[in-house]
Amino acid sequence: MGFLYEGLTVTSFLAFVVFVAALLFLNEVTRKSKVLSLVAFCVLPIVLALGVYMGVLGSPAGKTWFAWVKVVSALAGVYGFMLIRFTKLGQKRFAALFPLGILSLNIAEAVYREFEVFATYKTLTVDPGGVLVLGGTWNILNGIAGILCILTLTGFGGIRVSKDKSRDMIWPDMTWMYIIGYTLWNYAYVYNCISTRSMYAGFGILLAAVIAEFFFKRGAWLQHRAQILSLYAMFSLSVDFQGASFFQVFPTYNPSLLMTISIVSFLFNVGVFAYMVYIAARDKKNPLKEEINTDTNYYKKTLAVNNL
Repeated sequence: MGFLYEGLTVTSFLAFVVFVAALLFLNEVTRKSKVLSLVAFCVLPIVLALGVYMGVLGSPAGKTWFAWVKVVSALAGVYGFMLIRFTKLGQKRFAALFPLGILSLNIAEAVYREFEVFATYKTLTVDPGGVLVLGGTWNILNGIAGILCILTLTGFGGIRVSKDKSRDMIWPDMTWMYIIGYTLWNYAYVYNCISTRSMYAGFGILLAAVIAEFFFKRGAWLQHRAQILSLYAMFSLSVDFQGASFFQVFPTYNPSLLMTISIVSFLFNVGVFAYMVYIAARDKKNPLKEEINTDTNYYKKTLAVNNL
């Protein structure tokens, strides 16, 4: 990571490990408890918002419209997923449209920001939120990758609730290929557009969601992603954590690296899209209406571990 960031030390690395571990812990305890979910995602946001409004809490990120939109959209996702998980709404077919819609909206917001950075920041510039950004062709490439992340959302009609105590929202057709493609795209996005916070708003929270998917609860990646993003977004708007010396890790702003990261994101997501088209054509399936990955081991294991 040294070539991507400057300021990495043993202390900052340990702080990063604690940061990821804390997100994983909070995601797990809230995932397994309806009461703790209500406290963390319904009560805590109100308390923190009051603290920011009264000036007791706050960070530079809170000065941008995008940061607030991201908090609201992330929390909206959590609330919708909780309704699907814990009420009869989850039994309705139309409920599956909500995860599709909220994720698509979340991606679209970021795609808009990519194009905005490209059009506005031609040189290294500090944006209204105090983030140092540099626009370039990489924003266009990754913006296209984001659009592909929306187009490759397949099998949403197969979203269901796990038959176990935690009642997680499971999206079986969202296999490892999509998850990796999204992760690469989103990391490139934060490195491009939320640059000074990309070690944490990008790599840290994305890593936590991937770990939660592959090591804690398979098939619930979108739920993990929404909860972890919400926790981070509330924290980052309430506390200027990067003011601490051990969080002083910033990107190098090397145009070659910016371009390379976005090219990797673009090419991988082109591959995901091409695979989707190939499988849909081979099996004569409509990816807007049907699950297309039902023959994969990932899909089958997801059903098995969730008693579906």
